[in-house]
Amino acid sequence: MKRAYAYLRVSSRGQIEGDGFKRQELAIREYARTHDLKIVGVYREEGVSGASELQGRKALLDLLTQRANGVELVLIEKLDRLARDLMIQENLIADIQKSGFRLVSVAEPDLLENDPTRKLMRQMMGAIAEYEKQMIVLKLRGARERKKDDFGKCEGRKLYGTKAGEGVLVERMKALRSMGMSFSRIADTFNTERIPTRTAGKRWHGFAVNQILTRADCQI
Repeated sequence: MKRAYAYLRVSSRGQIEGDGFKRQELAIREYARTHDLKIVGVYREEGVSGASELQGRKALLDLLTQRANGVELVLIEKLDRLARDLMIQENLIADIQKSGFRLVSVAEPDLLENDPTRKLMRQMMGAIAEYEKQMIVLKLRGARERKKDDFGKCEGRKLYGTKAGEGVLVERMKALRSMGMSFSRIADTFNTERIPTRTAGKRWHGFAVNQILTRADCQI
């Protein structure tokens, strides 16, 4: 029975707790089972972009140093788990092969052979993966910009008052303001009462109160 390493990658920290690693490993282990291979090491690249070069991939670098163990095969789920940039994909394939490993994508096992037709198909699929990644980036950027236009807030940040417990404080600010209290006085009141801001250790300031009451996204 030949031995092999499994290489897994997810591109964002938020995906680490998702099913990405589990799905990839299940596909790789199923391929290994049907091809009489034994997985002797699993290398997980956590929160690493598909556009990262070799030097930005700690898990892959660790894998490539294990050549002395006699393992010559590296399994990945799909080519886009190796990279989502065509040039980086081809560079990484070359790096892995130069290190003495044979790379197999279990979803596309024929595409990593070196004959011209398979290489062309692999590069076409790499170009498609790169295009899809760029389209996702553009769609997300457009969605953030539309949300900013609709709600007047910065990307990736929630308005104060949307998190648990904040709504009550906003209502109190409004009540104090309706009594004629200045923004700075409201801030001083909150500080005196030791009411925490959203950012631990920071004090309330009149400007922040003003921004909250005008529904701007104030990070405090």
